[in-house]
Amino acid sequence: MTVQGSCYDVREYGAVGDGKNNDQNAIQKAIDLCSIGGGGTVLVAGGTYLTGTLYLKSNVFLQIDSSAVLLAHGDIRKYGTDTHYNRYRNEPELDRCWIYAEDAEHIGIVGAGELNGNAELFPNEGDIYRPMMIRFLRCTDVHVEGIRMYNAASWTTAFLDSTYIWVHGVDIRNEKRYNGDGLDFDGCRHVYVSDCSIMGTDDNLCLQAGSRQYPVEDVHVTNCSFSSICAGIRIGLKSIGTISNVVINNCTMQNVWREGIKVECSEGGDISDITVSNLAMHNVSRPVFVILNNRFLPDDLGSSLGLEEMPEIGSLRRLIFQNIIITDDEKMKNTHRRFENDIMGSPEFHGIRFDAEKLHPIETVIMRDIIYTGIGGVRQDEIPEEYPKVMDRLKYPTGAVSENYYPDWSRTAFMDLRNVHNLILENVVLKALQKDEREAVILEHCQMLKEAQIYILP
Repeated sequence: MTVQGSCYDVREYGAVGDGKNNDQNAIQKAIDLCSIGGGGTVLVAGGTYLTGTLYLKSNVFLQIDSSAVLLAHGDIRKYGTDTHYNRYRNEPELDRCWIYAEDAEHIGIVGAGELNGNAELFPNEGDIYRPMMIRFLRCTDVHVEGIRMYNAASWTTAFLDSTYIWVHGVDIRNEKRYNGDGLDFDGCRHVYVSDCSIMGTDDNLCLQAGSRQYPVEDVHVTNCSFSSICAGIRIGLKSIGTISNVVINNCTMQNVWREGIKVECSEGGDISDITVSNLAMHNVSRPVFVILNNRFLPDDLGSSLGLEEMPEIGSLRRLIFQNIIITDDEKMKNTHRRFENDIMGSPEFHGIRFDAEKLHPIETVIMRDIIYTGIGGVRQDEIPEEYPKVMDRLKYPTGAVSENYYPDWSRTAFMDLRNVHNLILENVVLKALQKDEREAVILEHCQMLKEAQIYILP
């Protein structure tokens, strides 16, 4: 994109770019002067620039030239404590961040250069701080374009309570540390993500509703590729508020060891009007995973900081999944792990799953034109006899299932849909590469709007 205004070359303000000296003060000075002067471009070119936290200001575009690397400092003391916080309960080690903006407008990070988070210099887990790469809070008119974002020490980005966000043509590779998310949007509206490639150890792209004050709506994701040790696209889990009007189209997923598309309404909010179309998935353990429950426990990881009491179960309705090809190869015979210990997926775990508490069904789902070629190969004696129910924990707190990813096995080879009302299944073609002794499809407590069109190939 073309940026209007003056250009401030960080080398003119004392930045060295040798990858050894700290250029933080020089770059921040250029940002401040650019903002005071009415805005424009802060140019980083011709070297490797080492820096701790940078504060982006209104009307400033940080341009990383193809000849430059902006390198995160390995000393956590170089990162500010005034950069908001991570909104997941019990993960304060992710509170710090590298590039931060608050209440800013018309800002961006652009260019063909590299942001490198220097992940190897930070711990892989535990209670020692690991900075996020980018966090923008209550910003509007935000552009992230063309940048290569590599090796974040935790999340790559967190866009919070912001509006009008364009992320275009970025390459994210975040494969060296836990919490390796790609693009995370919490409480954001008017979001446009296109032509991006994302690889990571956690969710590649997240839409979250951490409060009722800031709804998530008008979101467009198109022409992107996803690969993850964990998940491709997550909608929800943090779901106190509303998530609606989301379009995901023309994307590919390759080697995703847990869920491809997962939709989780688990914190009393409302998720609706989601359409997912024209996807090609290769080696994705659970291609589609949708659940409606109330998952909250005070000390649970993955629950929202803003959630102070267990909610009533929310609502999940009006979902379309169409024109999707899912294909496994021999690699899916294996058990896949994240680093050494975490088991992410295995043949027993595969399949499409929809589930909800019986009195709170998922409402109005269309799945059409789906070809699913799964690895199969599971014997019935490898599967436990009893499949647990999703229960309302407000009424039945003892022994109720509150963990979204339990059980860690599937009772079907392809599709297990339970407690879905107003369901349409059209032109669903299923084939197992190896004989599988489980049922191919289970539809339990589902209300069909028409007879299912499911074809199981030999």
